[in-house]
Amino acid sequence: MQESSESKPDFRIGQRVHSSGDPRRIGTVRYVGPVQGYSGTWVGVDWDNGEGKHDGTINGVQYFQARSERSGSFVRSQNLSSGISLLQALQLRYRGDTTKEEEDEMYVLSASNKRVNVQLVGKDKIQDKLSRLEELTSASVSYLGVSSPGVPCDIGTNVPNLRELDLTGNLISEWKDVSTICEQLADLFALNLSYNLMAHDMVGLAHLKCIRILVLNNIGINWTQVEIIKQSLPEIEELHLMGNKISTIEPASSFAVQGFDYLRLLNLEDNCIVDWNEILKLSQLRSLEQLHLSNNSLIRVFYPDDGMMHELLNGYDSCEESHKPFQNLRCLLLGGNNIEDLASIDSLNSFPQLVDIRLSENPVADPGQGGIPRFVLVARLAKVEMLNGSEVSSRERKESEIRYVRLVMSKMQGNSKELQWLHPRFAELKVFHGIEDEKPLVGAAGPQKMASGLLSITLKCVGASIGEKPSLMKKLPGATTVGKLKILCESFFKLKSIKLKLFLQEEGSPLPMLLDDEMATLTDLGIGNESTILVDEES
Repeated sequence: MQESSESKPDFRIGQRVHSSGDPRRIGTVRYVGPVQGYSGTWVGVDWDNGEGKHDGTINGVQYFQARSERSGSFVRSQNLSSGISLLQALQLRYRGDTTKEEEDEMYVLSASNKRVNVQLVGKDKIQDKLSRLEELTSASVSYLGVSSPGVPCDIGTNVPNLRELDLTGNLISEWKDVSTICEQLADLFALNLSYNLMAHDMVGLAHLKCIRILVLNNIGINWTQVEIIKQSLPEIEELHLMGNKISTIEPASSFAVQGFDYLRLLNLEDNCIVDWNEILKLSQLRSLEQLHLSNNSLIRVFYPDDGMMHELLNGYDSCEESHKPFQNLRCLLLGGNNIEDLASIDSLNSFPQLVDIRLSENPVADPGQGGIPRFVLVARLAKVEMLNGSEVSSRERKESEIRYVRLVMSKMQGNSKELQWLHPRFAELKVFHGIEDEKPLVGAAGPQKMASGLLSITLKCVGASIGEKPSLMKKLPGATTVGKLKILCESFFKLKSIKLKLFLQEEGSPLPMLLDDEMATLTDLGIGNESTILVDEES
């Protein structure tokens, strides 16, 4: 704190402000008044980024309670800004010079939560556009300190054709202000309010009948508020709710969420959902095609049978007819959760339309954590067309399924019921691909299994110190171990005094799989014909 001449306090408790000259440094006013040992009036601010000096306590006196130990500080009022109107922000951004950084930020989140660049007034046509803001159809005023709509009629008069508006990182907190903006922009269909700390009281929220895409990431909203907002969004098609610490789905009057008749995409990434039963509450959204759940804390996935749904819905009075769970869901993103069991993977086959799945960064899909490699995922997921963001080609599916069947056959133990439980698709795939059982042969050394033939393997050197060497195609028995293959590679490529490590390069997988079990055979690893193995050096 530094001494300064007193200025008239013009801030209120709970008001959103930013540091003068830095609209990205945003906080909430928690105290206005004197501070012992310092003259004049001070404003106590709890900063969103946590970069303050204390928790609201100075010299043993607590003036306010900040969110963390060092997110609060005291500031003179002249060093704070209460923001500007939306129209002022539009004029500032589109009638003035912009930096490259600002231009990069001008986007809205649309389908699949991707950045879609918005229309930027070309600098070579600035003069021509000065009086024609009304031609803008898309605009971003992110991090410009917008705190109010301003004079309502000014918005509609100046930008009547605006269809997409990005208000990320501003000072808006009242839902009535959101309503005012939307009411003035008759053609507005996409609105991004991310990183505006919105009030829990939703008084004044009007009917937002034109909004199709609404982005509410990191605004502090819970599902109870979502249920209220739903009533104002009869035509909503995409709803983004990332980073809101949502842990439960709380429908208004039934076990399952009702309404949202046109909602195609629901984004709940970066929240705190642990129990899949919470997700089942979304199963009756009939138009839902994409459900984004990455980076939660889910530990399992399952598809409810009729009996379970009947039991879950029993006891709730609802005029809505029950429908097949997730009947139109085509895309389910589950990356970065805590899913460990294969039953969760197999259950994805029960979703009627599911073809696009993300499972990366889950223990079950990470070979480094004892999970299964991509080819096993492809084989177990009968309908998947896109896995972890990579297309599953018909060739990859065929090779993956054959590798998977041979892998299971090499490890077969126990009875057929146990096998069917552990590998539900094994019998189906074995018949489909015409793979016969290996028959025992009796040779000089006694009973042994018939060799499954030689595998054509491409060996490719990638180690920096190994130097450029042409790739080699070798015919190897399926019984070749990883340890034996390393020795062979030393001979094939004439390598001495270099400790090798091998990787399997899989089609569609962004990273090769490390082959670190020296005793595992090529067959054990499910390595099939025409596979590529990368030869690298230990670091």
